[in-house]
Amino acid sequence: MALVDRLPKHLFTNRGWGLLAAGALALGCAYVMGRRDLLTLAVLLLILPLVSLAGVRVLKPKFQVYREFNPSTVETANTTTVRLAVARSTYTSGHVIMEEQLPPRFGEPPAFRFPARSASGGTSRYEYHLRSGKRGQFRIGPVTAEFSDPFGLSLRRHSIDDGDVLTVTPAAVELPATGLAGARGNDGVTATRIRANPSDDDIMTREYRHGDPMRRVHWAATARHGQLMVRQEESVTTPEATLILDQRFTAFSGGPGSGFGAHDDDSDLVTSPSFEWMVTAAMSIAGHLAERNYSLRVLDSFGGPAFLRSRSAPEPDTEEFAGVGGLHAVAEGLAAIELSGPRHVRGDHHRMEHSRADQRSQGNHGPDHRESGASAAEDSVFDDRLMDKLAAHRLRGPLLALVGTMTAAEARALAPAAAYGANAFALVMTDSSRSNDDVLEILRQAGWRVAAVTSRTSLVAAWSSFDEGGIVAAAGAAMDVRRGAAVPR
Repeated sequence: MALVDRLPKHLFTNRGWGLLAAGALALGCAYVMGRRDLLTLAVLLLILPLVSLAGVRVLKPKFQVYREFNPSTVETANTTTVRLAVARSTYTSGHVIMEEQLPPRFGEPPAFRFPARSASGGTSRYEYHLRSGKRGQFRIGPVTAEFSDPFGLSLRRHSIDDGDVLTVTPAAVELPATGLAGARGNDGVTATRIRANPSDDDIMTREYRHGDPMRRVHWAATARHGQLMVRQEESVTTPEATLILDQRFTAFSGGPGSGFGAHDDDSDLVTSPSFEWMVTAAMSIAGHLAERNYSLRVLDSFGGPAFLRSRSAPEPDTEEFAGVGGLHAVAEGLAAIELSGPRHVRGDHHRMEHSRADQRSQGNHGPDHRESGASAAEDSVFDDRLMDKLAAHRLRGPLLALVGTMTAAEARALAPAAAYGANAFALVMTDSSRSNDDVLEILRQAGWRVAAVTSRTSLVAAWSSFDEGGIVAAAGAAMDVRRGAAVPR
């Protein structure tokens, strides 16, 4: 029995191996005994399995497979139903054992017999459920079928389709209401209370045009300008928000337990626990803003579309998202987003910063040596391209930055961006191996409301910390920025 288990299962069945063994035995007996009848029997026993094997290799049956996911994209920890419809497109007889190939994280692959007992119209239908605890895109399938000849002597297993991709999006965390949305009006900037009770200074005017009703004439403005002026009708616009999502490998690959940007086994994503925390935060914030009818612009730390390198993004070049469709597109884009950029250790960079600080403290004004290659690329982070994108939508709504660990130079580059948002909020990933107080202080002095987080921080707690000090303080900080508060350099 142990010998039978060691025989290859993809060539012959146990019956086929048995016939081959009987044929070999009969051939040996015919040679020893000189019996022609035993020789004829041996040839028959040996040829029959071989002919069966050739038949299943040459005459390969064809099937059509239809696969449907319900829902088509699923959040992590939620269940999707997979429906399979298999139809035979060429004639074959007998039953076929089929198996749906799955990534290891989904457990044992489901197996089923074709045709099914409930088959109708030549099509067999099957159903099973999948659930993933991690985001990503996963190849579901192909369906492999194990065919046998009519005598059950030989086997052949091959794929009958190419499989389909299941997109698993990050699950959003419900965030409490904060001053982020509470101090805005219809345009996402001015409080509703102010809109409801405008002062004379808030009224916008324009020149009189033929056909304008006289009741809209603004006499005070007419007197000041010396020509007939009318009140400008205020248009109600969709509130806007801008989200900056840092995706740099060096910003999320450091620190204990980070995985140093390790590949995920099944989805092949370059990620880390700290970056996964930020992805969940981005999904949660997008959902929070969508509930409040915000349109959302999502940028990377260089000012480009945040999902440009995401394999799962339906439209990678898109920056602006609105409504339910926009939220769904954001979720799909976040499904396979990963770390990118240079993969070098930043320790040397930090040591050089401290070395230059020591030189300055000692009065050494020698040449400031800069790193080459990847470090030069880091110097362009949060550069003019990002600032130009933010300036195009200046003060139209809140600005949110989800960034990894930063150097003081990177913080100084990001700091001026606070002036382009009605309010500026930043979630900064901290590195326990060194102090980030200088980075946080640079951002706070520039007008950012900052929350330092780690991969173990509660997202709800970090979000709620933005309201510490109250909405009035947040509005005051935003007004300071709008008045041109100094940004440390």
